[in-house]
Amino acid sequence: MPKPEVSASYQELSEDVERASENPTEEREGGMEVHEDSSSVILPDGELGTTTPSLRFSKTCLKNVFSVILLFIYLLLMAVAVFLVYQTISDFREKLKHPVMSVTYKEVSLYDAPGIAFYPGKARLLSCKHHYYDHIPPLINPGQPGAIECITQRINYTDPFTNQTMKYALVVQGPRDVKKRELVFLQFHLNETDQDFSAIDYLLFSSFQEFVSSPEKAKFMKDCESSYSSWKFSAGFRTWVKMSLVKTKEEDGSETVEFKQETSVVNYIDQRTKPRSDQLFFVVFEWKDPFIQTVQDIITANPWNMIALLCGIFLALFKAADFAKLSVKWMIKIRRRHLKRTRQATNHIS
Repeated sequence: MPKPEVSASYQELSEDVERASENPTEEREGGMEVHEDSSSVILPDGELGTTTPSLRFSKTCLKNVFSVILLFIYLLLMAVAVFLVYQTISDFREKLKHPVMSVTYKEVSLYDAPGIAFYPGKARLLSCKHHYYDHIPPLINPGQPGAIECITQRINYTDPFTNQTMKYALVVQGPRDVKKRELVFLQFHLNETDQDFSAIDYLLFSSFQEFVSSPEKAKFMKDCESSYSSWKFSAGFRTWVKMSLVKTKEEDGSETVEFKQETSVVNYIDQRTKPRSDQLFFVVFEWKDPFIQTVQDIITANPWNMIALLCGIFLALFKAADFAKLSVKWMIKIRRRHLKRTRQATNHIS
């Protein structure tokens, strides 16, 4: 009866080998017991040495290949995450250095009446009237004194740039009602001049009321002349000035005011009977539109967005590093199992 015993032992060994291949963890814990039990049995060369080790080797090889591929993918993702961190910090610093200009428009129906300071020299104000809806009636007796319906004040002060020359300014209250297209029409007259070109200088400042309520009007005008630009209008023309207001907010919170102008010039046809050597000046002031433009620099970089993005990137880095470490450990563990199984198969064959 020797043959039935050998076949029974071989069947038990085959069942143990199958259970070991299905449960590699149990095989690792009881590896020494299987080795001791199977070392006393001689297995056929064809079944254990040819079929089972080759299948196990192919599975192990595929697992190792996929592990290496996944490891390289996660290393690539880690490199991308590091680049994103660098790019995010660089963009944030760049946005801090270069703020973006923001422009907003506020619609108003009434402006604060601006102040118009004229420097007529030897010229004389003949008339000043407020009109509405862009309508100016025909001139009556041009060159002759007419009605002055505007609020005006005269002021003398020293030149802010030389502090020696006395300057004379005629300050007039500008238009307010932009909805009704209010305008101010002024006429100046100059008897004679020794200059080749005749022109009158003027400047605009933001509030006529501030000038009236100022206790030191001379100092107020000196500051205005130092801060605002001046323009000219020529004799023999009707100069139509359309104003727009621009407010600029500085970094320290202060606010500056600037006027923008669009000027159109129309030739005046002198229809007086007698030829005259005098000069006539005509100028019109009107608001261009009911919008006050506000300009300020804003920083588009949001630190909270950057912090959230960096937290996500660092979390991905830590997860990728942890996965890479586990992948390496798993590859080493698979390699050790493969070598152990190879040694066991060699022992079984021998």
